[in-house]
Amino acid sequence: MEKKYFIKTYGCQMNVYDSHRMAMMLEDMGYVKAQNQLDADLVLFNTCHIREKAAEKLFSDLGRALAVKNEREEKGLKTVIGVAGCVVQAEDEQIFKRAPYVDFALGPLAYHKLPNILRQIELKQQAGVLETDFPAESKFDFLPENKAEGGCSFLAIQEGCNNFCTYCVVPYTRGVEYSRPVKDVIAEAQKLIETGAKEINLLGQNVNSYHGEDESGQERNLAYLLNKMAELDGLKRLRYTTSYPADVDDELILCHKNIGILMPYLHLPVQSGSNKILKLMNRRHTKETYLDVIAKLREANAKLKFSSDFIVGFPFETDEDFQETLDLVEKVGYIQAFSFKYSRRAGTPAAVMENQVSEKVKKERLDVLQTKLFDLQTKFNQSCVGQTFDVLFEQKGRHKGQLIGRTPYMQNVHVVAQSEMMGQIQKIKILSATTNSLKGEVL
Repeated sequence: MEKKYFIKTYGCQMNVYDSHRMAMMLEDMGYVKAQNQLDADLVLFNTCHIREKAAEKLFSDLGRALAVKNEREEKGLKTVIGVAGCVVQAEDEQIFKRAPYVDFALGPLAYHKLPNILRQIELKQQAGVLETDFPAESKFDFLPENKAEGGCSFLAIQEGCNNFCTYCVVPYTRGVEYSRPVKDVIAEAQKLIETGAKEINLLGQNVNSYHGEDESGQERNLAYLLNKMAELDGLKRLRYTTSYPADVDDELILCHKNIGILMPYLHLPVQSGSNKILKLMNRRHTKETYLDVIAKLREANAKLKFSSDFIVGFPFETDEDFQETLDLVEKVGYIQAFSFKYSRRAGTPAAVMENQVSEKVKKERLDVLQTKLFDLQTKFNQSCVGQTFDVLFEQKGRHKGQLIGRTPYMQNVHVVAQSEMMGQIQKIKILSATTNSLKGEVL
């Protein structure tokens, strides 16, 4: 009887990539994907620790998983429960103290050990396995060949972060920056293209600090890698995320002028429009240097549009500081953005800062910011009505005969279309727009 797995993924696109790779390892072991936890012999939670109450959300889900495990046990079915990702790295042994029924827990740099751990559990040699060390070897050296699951694929090229922003746990959960060798990235990209990928999104916690070695041992930057990627036959679209403003150099800016398959959309997190707050955050850019980078990118490619991340209510943020953020939003004119209230993360410098902003004020500011951001997003979407875009279709819609795809600007587009268009790029005329999506027709 075949075994089934169920993976729930929280958080960032790097976690989506990690979950995809763990699924591939499980399928190499003979597992098949389950539609829900009740059908799964293995339930795995791949966690994120960026936001407040991340651990509490996990333990709540683990409680529900235990109930399912008990229900299956009454039917004579065994269930293995595992946890992976950044919450494991942050919580360590607390995982088992609070949820002793968890069979194993893996940090984000150790999930390549998943097959061996499952074999040990099956042979009843181990239980409560914890792997949170930062291994000397790269996990990427132990993963099976990647394969596309559709027209768009993620490809991790860099992991970890050396910036130590005062609000962020990534350097503590993902470790210091590591960049994969150029030849390894290119080989994985070729395999993704061979198995159906039309678009590849290069991933990293700080992707534009990439410094992987080429075959001669020379360190190469992201601009070099993007140019190598652009030479690959069959690749129609190229993206990279997430970038750090201070690491956007002139060579990278030129890529947006010279590489035709590089999409005209860039996620460039600023976090705040106040230099005072940026300094307290330990960001290596100012409002002025950030705007200068935006101007240079627009000069290189007039079609380029931007999204960003914002944190409101950071310690010491005044109404004047917040107004500077609103002013910056207006100047740049973002077409999408992610915005959050500041949340204290244990172990980070910002968590023990004085002058913490009240929840009431944080909520009020977030409401104001999101209203402005959604207004800009809606206006941009409405400006697309009547235009024609190349759309890559990735999933079925809620309605019969409906497909959903994405424009070069990462907008969701739904159309009535043949299922054969799944994973393909088609020219679509935009008929109408809302804040979150576009409606189109096939030309």
